[in-house]
Amino acid sequence: MPPTDARRAAVLGSPIAHSLSPVLHRAAYAALGLDTWTYDRFETDEAALPGFLDGLGPEWAGLSLTMPLKRAVLPLLDTVSETAAAVAAVNTVVLGADGRRHGDNTDIPGLRAALRERGVERVPSATVLGAGATASSALAALATVCTGEVTAYVRGERRADEMRQWGRRLGVPVRAADWSRAAEGLGAPLVVATTPAGATDALAEAVPERPGTLFDVLYEPWPTVLGARWLGRGGAVLGGLDLLVHQAVLQVEQMTGRAPAPLDAMRAAGERALAARG
Repeated sequence: MPPTDARRAAVLGSPIAHSLSPVLHRAAYAALGLDTWTYDRFETDEAALPGFLDGLGPEWAGLSLTMPLKRAVLPLLDTVSETAAAVAAVNTVVLGADGRRHGDNTDIPGLRAALRERGVERVPSATVLGAGATASSALAALATVCTGEVTAYVRGERRADEMRQWGRRLGVPVRAADWSRAAEGLGAPLVVATTPAGATDALAEAVPERPGTLFDVLYEPWPTVLGARWLGRGGAVLGGLDLLVHQAVLQVEQMTGRAPAPLDAMRAAGERALAARG
């Protein structure tokens, strides 16, 4: 039988088999001596999410959420942090002893922390490639990093309007441009790519001779074609693992109540897991 003090957490999403979150959280539990804690992954789409949440018992401490659940979970929560409400996206659910569900977004402070770790504190302008929940989180992070305009390259006027609206909501001056012109944005001192795998491959040939900093939120495959070209030109590159580790640190702290979470141990575990995947 499991110990009476056993606690559970998991990551939900669809698809979810690729997620590194179990590796990172389990590494944190091991380093913190939380021997009775477990962390799993569950394939869960929007239709299945309400039933999953309703079926959780008192042993559950929290959940990590990935696509397509970051916005679908909002009406299912009791409380939402100001950070998550600002971008209408939740990637962290902390479950109280009374069963109440609190939503937060650790992507935003995680992105800022990853940039700060690489010495990126302030930039005069920035480019965001793509739209959606990750792009809006990037805009929220850029609100405290970018002192000037952010140009968002998106497909279609609907996406463009969404990004302009997010900019107004977050206090970030956003200029939306069509994806066909995305190569023009690579000259910004900071470029944040929030697109799916392969979407930016065609932009690699347009990397400038002296690129600034690229933050590509993908971690598999890694490096991306764009990231490899960026590195080859001598630019600084942050990857999805940087974001994943920093946001997971905050999740572990919230779910376990233990701080600081072991950043180095979690990063090392993630790097080993990615290396093992080849």
